[in-house]
Amino acid sequence: MNKSIMKKFQLVLMLVMVVCLLAGCKENTKNEEVPANTETSSSHYPVTITTYDGEGKEVTTVYEKAPERVLAVYQGSIETMLALGLEDRLVAAAGLDNEVDSSLKTAFDKVNYLDEFTPSKETVISLQPDMILSWGSIFSDKNLGNVDYWISNGCNTYINSNTRKNYTTRTLENEYTDILNLGKIFDVEEKAEEIVNKMKQEISDAEKKAETETEQKTVAVIEFLGDAITNYGQASLAGDMVTSLGAKLVAPEGSNISKEELVSLNPDEIFVVYMAYSGENGEDVKTANLDKVLKDPSFASLSAVKNGNVHAIMLGDMYASGIRTQNGIEAFSEGIYE
Repeated sequence: MNKSIMKKFQLVLMLVMVVCLLAGCKENTKNEEVPANTETSSSHYPVTITTYDGEGKEVTTVYEKAPERVLAVYQGSIETMLALGLEDRLVAAAGLDNEVDSSLKTAFDKVNYLDEFTPSKETVISLQPDMILSWGSIFSDKNLGNVDYWISNGCNTYINSNTRKNYTTRTLENEYTDILNLGKIFDVEEKAEEIVNKMKQEISDAEKKAETETEQKTVAVIEFLGDAITNYGQASLAGDMVTSLGAKLVAPEGSNISKEELVSLNPDEIFVVYMAYSGENGEDVKTANLDKVLKDPSFASLSAVKNGNVHAIMLGDMYASGIRTQNGIEAFSEGIYE
């Protein structure tokens, strides 16, 4: 083979190699994998949320990512996390007044439940949480201190809006907002909206029932505390539930009420608040509280007693209730309209 032919052969071979390399590079670029969820994560976070401190003042918190070591304290906080499918995010939980809802028990079995009803600051520090979800009362000097300490140490806080200090009006809207905010914090907004929309639908259905009534139903929500009778007025979450359902509170101003006043007001429906604390039989506690109306001769003349319209409602379903807000709405609606 002469030199001229050899050079032509080498030139062709080099061109073929270049074409193959270019094709290979293009194929590799085409098939290169993009890390999963990169776009989703960057588009959702950071998330800015307004919550409160121990004195009830607004606090702005920023989440660069979903918290991974959450401490949830008290019934509503724990069950709302479970209902949102976030049990794997809980480093610990504490403060249950009663058993979690049966639909949430499987999820709750995965959670580290503490012996301390209200965890001490030392216990919480040892858990190294990156978020604390609870009532406003836990952020006091005798418990965990104010939220500034935790936020400055890399642990965000979220206080149930209806438990903040110096707040005089507790509303359904606050419970909705808390659930929706948790949806934003953990990037599970669709699930949070589904839960809230179900509550709103129950309200809407009850409003339609109210329209068929010839007269607006009158309601009293009371709780026996020793010798006193507490009346839940318009400023309470229970009061907001009742009026949102289309009924009327007989004593909207709230505060204590006497037996004589209750008889004089003579509501169509009476709801007796009870709470079965840990170790107590819930049905026994409920019956005992109902009997304080049903078996007291002082109340024998009440229309609600005569007509079988005295109902029990659990405190946890109508105070800082979280996911249990649905239970409270349903209990009031069924008692008033069914």
